[in-house]
Amino acid sequence: MSGWEPVRRTRAFEEVIAQIELRIAGDGLTVGDRLPAERHLAEQLQVSRSSVREAMRVLETLGVVSSQAGRGPDAGAVLISKPAEALTDLLRLHLGLSSLSLDEVVDARLMIEQWSAAHASVHGADLSVLAAALERMERATTAEEFVEHDTAFHVGIAEASGNRLIAAIMLSLRDSLRRYAVEAVERLGDTAGLMADHHRIYRAIAAGNPAEASAAVETHLRYAYPDISPALRPPEHRAGLAGS
Repeated sequence: MSGWEPVRRTRAFEEVIAQIELRIAGDGLTVGDRLPAERHLAEQLQVSRSSVREAMRVLETLGVVSSQAGRGPDAGAVLISKPAEALTDLLRLHLGLSSLSLDEVVDARLMIEQWSAAHASVHGADLSVLAAALERMERATTAEEFVEHDTAFHVGIAEASGNRLIAAIMLSLRDSLRRYAVEAVERLGDTAGLMADHHRIYRAIAAGNPAEASAAVETHLRYAYPDISPALRPPEHRAGLAGS
């Protein structure tokens, strides 16, 4: 019986990554723990040091380790936790390559933010981060400054939901859209309408009303992206609002 293909030989650095993954799961390694030094790891796994270095570069790009030069107890990569940075880089690249459309990113953001706002409203979460972001948005003097605090507001909603993965995904979505957001706020000029939407979202969450919080987020994003997601746009949308 024909049709079988030779099994692809696994590259050594992939095996190194697989072994590290097994040790993290099996030994309970966590953030802050240090992996063996490059030479020791190569000897224990019986691979070349270049394979270990390549594996570490991949894991560093993924936000799993931070490689640090050193000797003795200071040698070896340290396990870290920065999933949002890796997601942001990947999203930005795929947007640039047009393998993901802006519509798809905005649609994903709509689903995530509605869920986050609804859950934040019933968890009795600390909303001081949201309140501070609102105040800073009011005082912002440039589009870049406004978007910085706008991002803090929306990511704060995701964090208030109590789900760390959702918060990491939300941060990556907002960061990947930062350039588009700044350009949109610059075109708009007046951010009064955006601020009104933000305050409406905040009041609904603070009042513990998940349905209203979800609806406020949907209304805001439908108005904020009238040209990007026309299928979501209500007929009476406020022309020109974008980017938040």
